Amino acid sequence: MKGIISVQSHVVYGHAGNSSAVFPLQRMGFEVWPVHTVQFSNHTQYAQGWTGQCFPADAISDLVKGIDAIGQLQQCQAIVSGYLGDAAQATSLIAAVDMVKRVNPKAIYVCDPVMGDPDKGCILAEGISEYLVEHVMPKADVIVPNQFELSRFVGMEITTLNEAIEACQKALTKGPKVVLVKHLHSLSKQQFCMMMADSSGCYLVKRPNLEFDKAPVGVGDLISALFTGGLLKGWPPTMALEHANNASFGVLEATRQCGEWELQTVYAQDQLSEPRHSFAASKVA
Repeated sequence: MKGIISVQSHVVYGHAGNSSAVFPLQRMGFEVWPVHTVQFSNHTQYAQGWTGQCFPADAISDLVKGIDAIGQLQQCQAIVSGYLGDAAQATSLIAAVDMVKRVNPKAIYVCDPVMGDPDKGCILAEGISEYLVEHVMPKADVIVPNQFELSRFVGMEITTLNEAIEACQKALTKGPKVVLVKHLHSLSKQQFCMMMADSSGCYLVKRPNLEFDKAPVGVGDLISALFTGGLLKGWPPTMALEHANNASFGVLEATRQCGEWELQTVYAQDQLSEPRHSFAASKVA
């Protein structure tokens, strides 16, 4: 059975990292082989704090070696990465990507370059952001940054649509074949904007920006998973973009209706395969 290796954080309670990405991919019909970089009791936005641990750096490559030893690495369609607990894990991640591609050259690497956001309580260990920019993102087939992470990768500020287009085009010259900017916050306060760029051009999709008392965590992990699933189904990247946008909006809408800030992914699982809303992407460059 073909599968996806997902290298991300894990929370015991709630939905962030692998806890946000694995089930949506399974609901889309994929086998998912999760590798946890850290395991926390809950995500880090809780005022009460959290408990847990970061796993040893070599655990990532060791677990992938184990999958290879039983002859299953050739069944890996993609390796997806998200939050890393320390810079050494990035080195182990690259070794894992190399192993997957050596056994199955058709496998793709999708990198969600989590660089932290102190305002949201997401703090990274020293050196991770620099290593992502210099070594990890250029190695990826697909990158799924937010606006801040894209700015770091290409070395330019993004405040307008034209600058967002320029940044995406510049990113495509640095290694990745597809760029999905999972949130362009500078373009609109009323609408949530995402942009996808590949060799055919740049595409923008918008949806209403839902207000919450506390911002939900794990939305970016959900978007990355949905977009990866769409690509692996053989959909054109624009179709994968629209599905990721529409399905994640459906989950967020259900979450707000429930009066929650933890993503209600299981409750809203039908949105993952058949989203209620349909927001079309438009070509902007």
